Amino acid sequence: MIEIEKSLKHVMKTALKAAMPEDKFKFVPEKPPGKLIVLGAGKAAASMASEFEKSYDFPIEGIVITRYGHYTKTKFVKVIEASHPVPDQAGLDATRKLFNLAKSTTDQDHVVFLISGGASSLLSLPLDGITFKEKQRISSELLMSGAPIDEMNIVRRSLSQIKGGRLAEVIYPSKITTYMISDIPGDDPSYIGSGPTIQAKGKNEDSIAILRKYKINISPKIEEIILHHTLPKLIDQPMHMISTPMMALKAAARTAEIEGYIPIILSDSLEGEASIEGGKMAKLALDIQKNKKFNDIYLKKPILLLSGGETTVTVKGNGRGGRNSEFMLSMAIALKGNKNIDALAIDTDGIDGVEDNAGAYISSNTLNKAKSNNLNPLDYLMNNDAYSFFEAIGDLIITSPTLTNVNDFRAVLIRP
Repeated sequence: MIEIEKSLKHVMKTALKAAMPEDKFKFVPEKPPGKLIVLGAGKAAASMASEFEKSYDFPIEGIVITRYGHYTKTKFVKVIEASHPVPDQAGLDATRKLFNLAKSTTDQDHVVFLISGGASSLLSLPLDGITFKEKQRISSELLMSGAPIDEMNIVRRSLSQIKGGRLAEVIYPSKITTYMISDIPGDDPSYIGSGPTIQAKGKNEDSIAILRKYKINISPKIEEIILHHTLPKLIDQPMHMISTPMMALKAAARTAEIEGYIPIILSDSLEGEASIEGGKMAKLALDIQKNKKFNDIYLKKPILLLSGGETTVTVKGNGRGGRNSEFMLSMAIALKGNKNIDALAIDTDGIDGVEDNAGAYISSNTLNKAKSNNLNPLDYLMNNDAYSFFEAIGDLIITSPTLTNVNDFRAVLIRP
């Protein structure tokens, strides 16, 4: 069992390595007549800035904003840490500095914009007339609602002076080159960090419909502000996707083959309620295991099901856990101690929810450990408290902040 866990974590680490920004800046701008200014935000913003500096031969300046604990040392670019997922005053102050630097650029300058998951929360400069406290409230309620990331980002951009292409609007006529690490199912650039430098899709009315859908109240004044601030039309500018969920999954698949498994990539965009999707994944694994025809063809070697994307949790209990830990707890309950299925799930940024773990690991011993510790797994699932459950049985996965983010990574091993 220990060897299986070690093997699956080796596959996981390969996926994380593929998601990092190292050696990804193959195409960098030439030295402009004026300044080259680096701006950015996200959980990987500091590590991206550090790597970009290594790839560029001329002096640069700039500001990037990252989550607390995700600092990386840089030579030229200033790194500021702030709160995620709910914005704080440090994030507001840092965003103002970034915004003012963007506005100061000229047609002789070139702006490099570095963005990764988490940028929507970190770039927290609300539209005039919307208070920061109100934006914090809406962000908190969205996080608790179970809304998927694309819907959350549509709302966030409608409240912001920066998102939805508005940063590019103030940078113009400077040139902009955007580098992205995707945490979005489908890798749509306009949704990564709510697309500060990318042409937005849809209308601001979409935001109001989403808020109503999740019963999040806003005042008539805020609704009017949202409707009044239409999304800008932008000219095309260069963009490069340097890391994606699929890149991580393909790297994991290559390692899985070396480990003696048959890898199957299910999807890089799995979404849905974590507790429900965990049960579905367990059923899929059990169906594969029970299918005699399938077994005769494939199960001469263990099969490794790989998937990415981002599930959600509608918080009704104490909310200690995160979507990957909840996914694993739901899956363990549905597997009922099956002796030939092992699995892990993590958030690739190293932080699952708001705790210190990246995710969790399950095996045939999971429910036995729970019984030995007098734990009722279903009680913990209903209380959205997967963290406490896996902490008690010693099966949390702790990586510390990884300085990247391509969303969730799941690996499910089905043995003959």
